[in-house]
Amino acid sequence: MTAIILSSCGDDDSVEPNKTNEVTIGTQVWMTKNLNVDTFRNGDPIPEAKTDEEWKKARDNKEPAWCYYDNDPANGAKYGKLYNWYAVNDTRGLAPEGWKVPSDEDWSRLTDFLGGDSIAGIKMKSTDFWVSINGESDNGTNESGFSALPGGYRPTNGTFNFRRSDGVWWSLSVPSNIIHQGRYCEQQLRQA
Repeated sequence: MTAIILSSCGDDDSVEPNKTNEVTIGTQVWMTKNLNVDTFRNGDPIPEAKTDEEWKKARDNKEPAWCYYDNDPANGAKYGKLYNWYAVNDTRGLAPEGWKVPSDEDWSRLTDFLGGDSIAGIKMKSTDFWVSINGESDNGTNESGFSALPGGYRPTNGTFNFRRSDGVWWSLSVPSNIIHQGRYCEQQLRQA
């Protein structure tokens, strides 16, 4: 089995390195709670970017950083922390011991096991908190036990996007034509 970590799924409780909640989906084990660490696996601190300027500076200097959605710690209780690519890809390890950030192959195995791109997202989404762009309820069935939350994301320009309508997760796979890759969840689970 492969133990895989995520940085935007789960319910209200956050994951700390020695307290994980997990679900087995096919032959993979996934976390069901938000990653909420501020140190790398080796104990080195991950800097918090508390402003748009700090987030952009981390990008420009190719340095790891984390933040709360809207830089508001109240969002951390439900959605955990958002991590930039440099934190995710750092050799000191973002994932707690025994876990890893998923590759695109890991995501594809998960998606395939859940019936394909067109229905995996609905099976992964939690049964609460999701809202469509029209303001209507857009919850999933969570029949997978994955418990995906709509934690939104923060791109390199520092804006915050789509909390309550999208969940976005990192992948360590890096295709040659883009800087980094992940998956996002609406009704479907798609490559980002």
